Amino acid sequence: MLEQIRQRHPLAYDAIKAATERNGFTMASEVLTCSLLKTLATSKPGGKFLEMGTGTGLSTTWILDGMDEGSTLVSIDNDEMLLNIAKENLGVDKRLKLICTDGGEWIKKNAGKKFSFIFADTWPGKYSLLDEMLDMVEKGGIYFIDDMLPQQNWPSGHAEKAEQLLADLDNRDDIILTKMGWATGIVIITKK
Repeated sequence: MLEQIRQRHPLAYDAIKAATERNGFTMASEVLTCSLLKTLATSKPGGKFLEMGTGTGLSTTWILDGMDEGSTLVSIDNDEMLLNIAKENLGVDKRLKLICTDGGEWIKKNAGKKFSFIFADTWPGKYSLLDEMLDMVEKGGIYFIDDMLPQQNWPSGHAEKAEQLLADLDNRDDIILTKMGWATGIVIITKK
């Protein structure tokens, strides 16, 4: 029943979704995940947000929609073609900084920075450099990952990586986490 409830989309969402489909990008975050991102973003007024894996900007637009005017969002992707879709549709938002670079290199160069909210939607900061990424979450901050339930587009061996990531997170004592068998499989972490 709930999946039939229509979510109110941010203004740029439809244009980004159409461009995403035209470009054949199939790894965009789905609406249920995006709606939760927006809701959680609202809980961090004046927050510093980080998104690893902008893609075409579908999830970015939802995060921005939940942020207040005093918040900022840095969004990283290494695919210029995809990032250009986000720039074309969201680039006028002064709270947003879109960066085209390797996510792993960016994490290493920005060690020591702190964020109120991190959406790790790509390998760096999720499957690699996890400790470094979690060090960037401020006390009381949120680290959010999705795609933890099996997906049709997962490459061979990816299920084992997801299982190992969940086991690694379970073994940490500096976080509180909730695993949700909902949408594509969500994990929400708060830093102690």
